[in-house]
Amino acid sequence: MSLINEDRTPLSISQLNNMVKDLLENNLPPLWVEGEISNFAKPASGHLYFSLKDSTCQVRSVMFRNRSMLLDFKPENGSQVLAKVRIGFYEARGEFQLIVDRLEEVGDGQLQQRFEHLKKKLASEGLFNAEHKQLLPELPQRIGVITSATGAAIRDVLSVLKRRFPAIPVIIYPVPVQGDNAAPLIAEMIRKAEQHALCDVLLLVRGGGSLEDLWAFNEEIVSRAIFACQLPIVSGVGHEVDITLADFSADVRAATPSAAAELVVPDQFSYQQSYDYYSERLQQLITTRLGRQQQQLNWLQTRLNQLHPQSRLAQHETRRLELTKRLLSHWGKLISLKKSDLKFSLMQLQQQSPRRLAAYRQQQLKQLIQQAKLGIQKQLQMRQQNLASSARTLHALSPLQTLSRGYAIVNKENSRENIVSSQQLQTDEIVKIRFDSGTVRSKVITIENDNTALLSDKE
Repeated sequence: MSLINEDRTPLSISQLNNMVKDLLENNLPPLWVEGEISNFAKPASGHLYFSLKDSTCQVRSVMFRNRSMLLDFKPENGSQVLAKVRIGFYEARGEFQLIVDRLEEVGDGQLQQRFEHLKKKLASEGLFNAEHKQLLPELPQRIGVITSATGAAIRDVLSVLKRRFPAIPVIIYPVPVQGDNAAPLIAEMIRKAEQHALCDVLLLVRGGGSLEDLWAFNEEIVSRAIFACQLPIVSGVGHEVDITLADFSADVRAATPSAAAELVVPDQFSYQQSYDYYSERLQQLITTRLGRQQQQLNWLQTRLNQLHPQSRLAQHETRRLELTKRLLSHWGKLISLKKSDLKFSLMQLQQQSPRRLAAYRQQQLKQLIQQAKLGIQKQLQMRQQNLASSARTLHALSPLQTLSRGYAIVNKENSRENIVSSQQLQTDEIVKIRFDSGTVRSKVITIENDNTALLSDKE
C-alpha cells in the first residue's frame, strides 16, 4: 500500500508514520491536559494505561511505571485529573497517544478532600454512631420518598414498592437532587416530612452520577437534618460503589434506590404466607382453647354432680359401712393378737415360777459342788506331784548333799558369806567350817601361794 505525493512521488506507510512521528514528537512541547480517566488498566508491568476524555472525545494515554510510582493518589475510572503529557506516536496502530509524566487530581479530588474533612468532623460529633440509629417499622402504614419527581430513581422505587406491597400508600416529596441549591432544599424537605407526621419511614434516594453530581448528599446541612429527624430514614443514593455522608447519617444505608425500597416493605407473598400461617395457628389455638374449656366444663359438671347432697349422703353411707367393716376387722385382729400375747405370757410365767426356779438352782448348786470337789482333788494331786518333783530337784542341788561326799563350807565367824578363795582370808582370822556332820571353829595360821591354807582345829 502506498500514497501519492503532490509531485506524485509515492510514499510508503512507514515513511508517512515517521513523518507524522517527527512532526508530533519533535515539534510540540510538553502540555498540561485536563480530562476524565476511563478504560483504566494496570497490568503486572506496573505501567498505567487509560484514556483521557471530555464530553466530545478521548485519547489513549500511558504512564510508565517509573512515573506511576510517584503518584500520591490512586487513579481510577471517573477521576478528574490534570496531566502533564508529551505527544507520542504508536506506529503499530498508526495513532498518536499521550505519554503522561505527571498526574494530579482536580475537581473530584478536591471534592474528595472536602468529603473526608466533613466525614471526620461529623463522625467526631457522633452523627454516625450506631446508638443513634432507629429501627425500621416491620410493616409501615405509609412511606415517604424524598427525591426528584422526574428522575429514574422515583420510577425504580415505585416499581419495587408496587411489586412487593402495593397496598402501602406512598407520599412523594419532590426536591432537586443536584445543583447548588439542592442541599438546603433536601434538608428542608426532611424537616417538613417529619412535621407532617404522615409517614412511618422516609426514603432519601437518587440515581447514580459522579462525585460532583452526588455532592448535595454530602453537604453538612443534609447530614444534620437526617440526624435530627425522628422518623427512620433509609438512604439509597447512586450506585452500589457510591458512598455519601447521607449514607453514614441515615439509619439504614441501601446500595441503590431499588434496594432501599426493598428494605422498607416486606414481600407481599411472604407476608401473605406469614399471615396465613398465623391465621391457621390462631385457629388452632382457639380450637385447642375451646377444647380445654369444654373439658373443664365437663369436669365441673361431674364435680357438681358429685357435690350434690344426695350424692354426698350416698358417699358418706358407703364410707360409714366401709369404716365399720374395717373397725370390726381391726378389733378382731387386735383381740386375736392379745390372746396370743396372753398365752405367751402365761407360758413365760410358768417357766419363771419360784419353786421351779429354786429346784433348778439347787440342781445347779449340786453340780457346781461336785465340780468343785473334783477340781480341788485334781489340783491337790497336781500340787503334791509338783512338790515331790521340786524336793527331789532341791535335794539334788543342796550343798548338804555335797557335804556328804567329804566337802565342807567355810564362812567367816561373823558372816554368812561363803569363802571360795584364800584371798578372802587373813592370818589369825577365825572361820567356821561346816561338815556333813558338825561344825568347827578354826584360826588361819598361814596363807600359801597355792591357795592352800593351814588351819588349826578348834571347837
